[in-house]
Amino acid sequence: MSPEGGAGRSAGGDSARRPANLLVVLLDSLNRHHLGCYGGAEFETPNLDRFAARATTTRFTNHVTGSLPCMPARHDILVGALDFLWRCWGSIELWESSIVADIRAAGIPSVLFTDHPHLFETGGENYHTDFTAWDYLRGHEGDPWRTHPDPSWLGAPEHGATAGGDRPGHLARPAKPGGWFWNRRFGTDAFGRHYDDSRTWFRAEEDYPGPATMAATADWLRHSAPHHDRWFCFVDEFDPHEPFDTPDRWLTRYQDDPLPDELLIWPPYVVGGVTGGHLTAGEGRHIRANYGAKLSMIDHWFGTVLDALDHGDRWADTAVIVCTDHGHYLGEERGGRDIWGKPAVPQFEPIGHTPLLIHWPDADAATGPDSGVGRTCNALTTNVDLHATIAEVFGAEPAHRTHGRSLVPLLTGDADHVRDWAIGGVFGNWVQVTDGRHKYARAPEGDGFPLSMWSNRWSTMPLPVAGLGGLPRPDRRATLDHLPGSTVPVIRQPFAPDDQLPFWASGARFAGQHHLYDLDVDPDEAENRTGERLEGELIDLLRTALDELEAPGEQSERLGLG
Repeated sequence: MSPEGGAGRSAGGDSARRPANLLVVLLDSLNRHHLGCYGGAEFETPNLDRFAARATTTRFTNHVTGSLPCMPARHDILVGALDFLWRCWGSIELWESSIVADIRAAGIPSVLFTDHPHLFETGGENYHTDFTAWDYLRGHEGDPWRTHPDPSWLGAPEHGATAGGDRPGHLARPAKPGGWFWNRRFGTDAFGRHYDDSRTWFRAEEDYPGPATMAATADWLRHSAPHHDRWFCFVDEFDPHEPFDTPDRWLTRYQDDPLPDELLIWPPYVVGGVTGGHLTAGEGRHIRANYGAKLSMIDHWFGTVLDALDHGDRWADTAVIVCTDHGHYLGEERGGRDIWGKPAVPQFEPIGHTPLLIHWPDADAATGPDSGVGRTCNALTTNVDLHATIAEVFGAEPAHRTHGRSLVPLLTGDADHVRDWAIGGVFGNWVQVTDGRHKYARAPEGDGFPLSMWSNRWSTMPLPVAGLGGLPRPDRRATLDHLPGSTVPVIRQPFAPDDQLPFWASGARFAGQHHLYDLDVDPDEAENRTGERLEGELIDLLRTALDELEAPGEQSERLGLG
């Protein structure tokens, strides 16, 4: 069905120009400004830079997030429909299908390699089921892989150092548990993380989930891909998402200070970490360096995937997309306060302006693929556009309403833009719109209501906090309604100010706190230009976007747009 996005439909459709195969590598929490190919110099990313430097690779400079955080972003990519205006974190709904289901219906095999635990929890449990095959590499973050730590000497982090100070390279160093920041700030030990047990079972770098996922992908490309005429491979790699835990050869790479007795591998989610007295400056540097270590480690293992593509000479018939769901704040300041993790703030540049690299076999290049000169595209793009691009590669036509624009015309040189605006946000929080230069984040007004959730698969993000229940069930206020373009009845549950809201929804906490930035002259978002005439223009653009998406009328009401 027709997509929305403020520009004409894709100029693609020539099947002769489609690559036979497509590899998508999603690296979770990948910070654009930390990649060498985007000008980053703090951490080393030689293999992502190597990929970006191919003459047939396009580096997109104006790619932005849509629905957030993790699972909503994957819904954008795999289903193609922005959902944050209707619901929070959730599964594929009855009225829609994954692009993988459309590819499978066309008789094309697909495979998923992942260590992402949310794909196997309530709220994400049916994104993997349409793949022809899938491989879940265990042990990352909240994955309930082990019920206890390894009781042997090898699994005891405190035994990792020998009398001489040397360490066997596979032994984990002691680390503060996943709930350390909750304990420090709120005095609770209720926050537990499965990874604290899982990490004690790793015996070598190859056992860590990220390296294992990349190695499995490379092995499939070398030994299984040649058995298929066409294929789709999706790698949902949770690194460099926390925990920022790596073997010593990566751990010590960016540490300027002595290592603490217990590593901080779990970053806090907080606004004003150091400025608010919740972190020391040294702890902040340590956490940031640990992210860099995780980034460089997964970059190294991504290199094995590139090597596999080289080995099979797959570049001529395989498109490759490297993308992310969002970034991760590592102490960047906005409004005089340092931000960590993914707390309740607008999608400032570090988290909302993301990298996108695409190798396209038919890309017109004056030099060969080893020239070390990649291409650049400055057009505005967003994550739902990846769904439309995948659909065009395989000639798929989703039956449900989608919101993406295929990037194929940009890759082939048939167009210089595909959309005039992009919209994004978190359910129940700010809603923001950009024209590619100006970014406007509109907060709720008043009490932040009306607000309803529209879903037949009732869920929110699972939280590993003892005693904290999930999303309350729909109640007598719920009615049946329909989403735009669908005849399937959907439960619509209205919320009130005294209700327990889905996780991430802010209610009235940030009422009236709007943000407007001219990113061309103010990329660090230091000057909030709300109140200027420009705000009226961006309000009109936001109204246009909400109208074209046929967003619920209550969104305009809660945002004070009339």
